[in-house]
Amino acid sequence: MYYLVFSLFYLLSLLPWWLMYLLSDGIYLLIYYVIGYRKKVVFDNIAVAFPEKSVAERTAIAKAFYRNFVDTFIETIKLVSISEKEFRKRLQVNREVLDEVYATGKSIQVHSAHFFNWEFLNLGIAANTPYRWLGVFTPISSKAFSRIMWDLRSKFGTVLIPATEFRTQFHQYARGQYSLGLVADQSPGSPMNAFWTKFFGRMTAFVKGPEKGAKNMNTAIVMADIYKVKRGYYQIDLSLLTMEPRETPDGYITKALINFTEECIKKRPDNYLWSHRRWKFPFDAEKYKHLVID
Repeated sequence: MYYLVFSLFYLLSLLPWWLMYLLSDGIYLLIYYVIGYRKKVVFDNIAVAFPEKSVAERTAIAKAFYRNFVDTFIETIKLVSISEKEFRKRLQVNREVLDEVYATGKSIQVHSAHFFNWEFLNLGIAANTPYRWLGVFTPISSKAFSRIMWDLRSKFGTVLIPATEFRTQFHQYARGQYSLGLVADQSPGSPMNAFWTKFFGRMTAFVKGPEKGAKNMNTAIVMADIYKVKRGYYQIDLSLLTMEPRETPDGYITKALINFTEECIKKRPDNYLWSHRRWKFPFDAEKYKHLVID
């Protein structure tokens, strides 16, 4: 099954970019106007984030989001066969941030959020870092698709660690310098094992893991913003948050990520994954008061 599915995706990936984007436009019309994929979630999330905007303005953000959403999957297919030379033409990154920290001997955690296109972000860092670049991979139920995504995400050197095996495998890479990429705006599995704070003015829960891991290993923290310059071309902006996470108070790193994410979204409202439920747990002030960070 793997070879059949891979062959199909590989052949699709050989289509010219303009034709792939024509296909993307058609899928967008289907998903937005006919299927209405997670439309209520998308519009509700945008309304929470931008209450001051008119219905027409929110609708424009939603439509642009869906176009970016479909483009991400179309571009991911193109990445199956893309060469490193071609990929480098399509992405710019200020890698000197990574080089400077590497020269100090410290390891790095790169924190980002669900900005489009996160597959470009993974390959972009892998192709532009002096570090061994580690990524956490959540296996897909389909073994064929899971293997295809594994091959794609590791093609420029990313060392993938299955999320289910992270605790047992990570230590072997932590002996030397490494950089670990984390899309850190994930919702926690349990609201009782989370940091609670405001995101666009509404209380919500964020995972503790990225901050906890950074403090345990005392890795430098770098924030990553990725955004589309034009279709098929991206820019990654990296910025150093701290070299000494152990010296920061509890919640500082998580709160910094939240503030960073908000600012990035305000600049490019359609560049965020609005289809996932960011505010899915109701906030109980008494129950979660010991988990709140300011």
